[in-house]
Amino acid sequence: MKRVLTGAVLIPLVVALMLLAPTRSVRLALTFVALLCLSEFLKLAGRYSAEPMRLVAYLSGAWIVAAPAPPGIPLLLGVTLLLLTLAMLGGRDLAASLPSAAATLLGVVYTAVPFRLAGDLHAAGPHWLLYTLWINWIGDSAAFCAGRAFGRHKLAPRISPGKTWEGAAASLLAAAILGPLYLRRFLPAESALPFAAALSIAVNIAAQTGDLAESALKRGAGVKDSGALLPGHGGFLDRLDGILFSVPVVYLAAAGRG
Repeated sequence: MKRVLTGAVLIPLVVALMLLAPTRSVRLALTFVALLCLSEFLKLAGRYSAEPMRLVAYLSGAWIVAAPAPPGIPLLLGVTLLLLTLAMLGGRDLAASLPSAAATLLGVVYTAVPFRLAGDLHAAGPHWLLYTLWINWIGDSAAFCAGRAFGRHKLAPRISPGKTWEGAAASLLAAAILGPLYLRRFLPAESALPFAAALSIAVNIAAQTGDLAESALKRGAGVKDSGALLPGHGGFLDRLDGILFSVPVVYLAAAGRG
């Protein structure tokens, strides 16, 4: 019940923000959520005996997502690497600083870069970003319902025992059917069936992969949830893991069509 109530409150708020708020406000909101996800990742990294450089991570992550003019992801990551190098030269033991730098950089790439692309997607057209969210929402719902009703065969028992092949198939089918319908209604120029179906399937596969990747992170860290800010869902990283992997897919598709 908590899961349903949380979704019932958050989904209308997110949709309203995407459709009604100016691009700058949306980017600031994305920056805030990105930093929450980054914070949860850094806590997970700490359970792997790494000590992430939190100040470098937060400053780099905020800059990557919030920068008004896109200076280019390679430049942003290059500056992040420079900051990490300077931090390591500050007298830290090299045996500890190298894993720390690796965890910090991974956290920034894993969380901040997708949110930067999400902001750019919204600037190109709110429905590109809402389409990404739509594929994730319907896929999660279909997987949950089908898994509960028909799930018999475990998808990845060592990583996420609750996921089943039946749920994954239902998620893919829902995306393949309902994704093109969304594009036809709100992005008619992108609604040619072969493109719409292929993109929806690719986005769903990316989302499911992202879900499994975050489950593997939690399994290795020995925790059930990345956080506890969202009742019934865990942390923000638990709720947005699929979006982190699927946003780049939609971004590349939209850039290719543009």
